[in-house]
Amino acid sequence: MAYYRRMAGGIGGLPSFGPGDCFDHLPAGAGGGFVGRPIDRAAPVELPAAGVPGYIRLTGAGVGEPVDSPRRISEESRSPGAAERPLGVMGLMPRHERPRERLALHGAGALSAAELIGVLWGSGTRGHSAVDAAVDALRRHEGLVGLARAADGELEAVPGVGPVRAAQLSAAFELGRRVVTDWPQDRWTVRAPRDVGERLVPQMGYLEREELRVVLLNTRNVVLRQVTVYQGNVSSSLVRISELFRDAIRLSATGVILVHNHPSGDSTPSPDDLRLTAEALAAGRLLDIQLLDHLIVAGDGFVSLRDRGVAFDRNA
Repeated sequence: MAYYRRMAGGIGGLPSFGPGDCFDHLPAGAGGGFVGRPIDRAAPVELPAAGVPGYIRLTGAGVGEPVDSPRRISEESRSPGAAERPLGVMGLMPRHERPRERLALHGAGALSAAELIGVLWGSGTRGHSAVDAAVDALRRHEGLVGLARAADGELEAVPGVGPVRAAQLSAAFELGRRVVTDWPQDRWTVRAPRDVGERLVPQMGYLEREELRVVLLNTRNVVLRQVTVYQGNVSSSLVRISELFRDAIRLSATGVILVHNHPSGDSTPSPDDLRLTAEALAAGRLLDIQLLDHLIVAGDGFVSLRDRGVAFDRNA
């Protein structure tokens, strides 16, 4: 084992190390005469498990190492151009099995949800990789959907996550929602209720509060825009019908489709839903803006009131 003796007089108050103070075992009396032979600096050095007062354990490169470091370091490993050995749990995996390398080779589709989150988060902590933290977060929130619905405070409570990683995850989920919303706006043509339902179910199916959106269409049933007009309790007694058509008038839309969600997970139309539809139909006819359908989204599915037999203005 190798030790290097601390000496006074270092720059800026740091300890200095003089020539000849490097030994393969502790000097006799821990400070008396020097006993032992100088070590070969080019040979790997096994660092002892416990420190010795007044001495710093030595690596093969002659650099002092903290007491708790378990590494074996040689002069060769410190040379320019030498490959760095990864530390931590991922460092024990073959390179071709690590998530980031697999993503580069095979694409994101080859990775599990936990691995994708691990790539997003980057490095882990000692003995606990970012993928391990992601697995724990997914387990606690019963999968990816539950994780997407979790508040930042709930995410921060997962060991190994914290506020920074919680913010990263929230931002990633929001980007995913916006991609679904925006792509491709210029080619989104509505020919049937499923054209709207399949696009908005991923965005609205698991919202924790009710939201009412209006999809605006031109004469060719191409979507001009979708706008959120209400958040909270969507009730016929609370919704102002004029708000449903405000943007349609401004953009000269000729048709609209109402879409709102049921956080309960039950897409069955309520009496309030039917009253709101009837009032919107009547208002649209006065404004010469056709109400084409009203979709109710819940969980992974939706219900079209047109398909349920409600008499709307014309076929979508």
